[in-house]
Amino acid sequence: MAMFKRWKIRTLTVLFCILTFTTFLCSYTLRDPSFYFFKYAFRLSDNFFSKGACACRHCMTEADDDPWFTERFNQSFHPLLSKRNSLLTEDTYRWWQWLQAERHPANFSDVVDRLFQLIPGEDRYVDAGPERCRTCAVVGNSGNLKDSRYGSLIDSSDFIIRMNQAPTQGFEVDVGSRTTHHVMYPESAVDLDNTTSLVLIPFKTLDLEWIISALTTGYITHTYLPVMSRIQANKDRVLIYSPSFFKYVHEAWLDSHGRYPSTGFLTLIFAMHICDQVSVYGFGADQYGNWHHYWEENHLAGAFRHTGVHDGDYEYNVTLLLADKHKIKLFKGG
Repeated sequence: MAMFKRWKIRTLTVLFCILTFTTFLCSYTLRDPSFYFFKYAFRLSDNFFSKGACACRHCMTEADDDPWFTERFNQSFHPLLSKRNSLLTEDTYRWWQWLQAERHPANFSDVVDRLFQLIPGEDRYVDAGPERCRTCAVVGNSGNLKDSRYGSLIDSSDFIIRMNQAPTQGFEVDVGSRTTHHVMYPESAVDLDNTTSLVLIPFKTLDLEWIISALTTGYITHTYLPVMSRIQANKDRVLIYSPSFFKYVHEAWLDSHGRYPSTGFLTLIFAMHICDQVSVYGFGADQYGNWHHYWEENHLAGAFRHTGVHDGDYEYNVTLLLADKHKIKLFKGG
């Protein structure tokens, strides 16, 4: 009897310790949503509820998808150029060269061969399946990020994708501090740290020549505007947005509205093809209807809504529709 009582006391003591520890973890994670235990606890929950398309609780691509989405979302189009998929059809090449009317382009195949002697040429992010749950935060540059306090939520994603200038220093509370991928083109280039992947959107063959130059000798200093001759970036993390994917975004998702898609919309569809869950921040106007960047004052409103080449209203309506269909989560700011 005495042995049974001692066993009972020990059992109760162990159960009490487990309960106390669990309560502490729950309390801590509720105070700090960016705490990684909280994140991975939900990841385990996602695995349990997975329907098979991915390991998340909700996968962007579901078996019972609606016709509007399945008509547009085509996984056979891979967003990144690689050695294996560098060949462009004649139709795609002509469309791509028309974007910025390059008059005397270098031989595309020769430039691509030189490019993949400098940067990795293997296929990336082709691991979609029931074992993967990859979350993406696409962070635009809208003034609606001001006072949003989205920083920790953004930083909790697996991939954090920013574009063009996108400063974070001094804005961490609202926009976060982590960046895994930075999307740019030669005329919007910025220096990056050694851990961030540079995603180049090329509009012409010269842009591919520019990235070769910017990572080596710096001999190109001008495209249609002056550009950075050298760029600080890890060449082993440089990725090239595929012209074929570029054309697919314009035709399938935008029904050819505008001359070509904006960087923001190109980045959104890129994220949808490499991630299982996509959260979008910093798109659209602020709460007063102003269009400006989060690091600018409001008197610069309207700076990036109408550029003459993008159909911003159409792009934003497609983004809203994706959110309404629960394909993405759209955070509209304060």
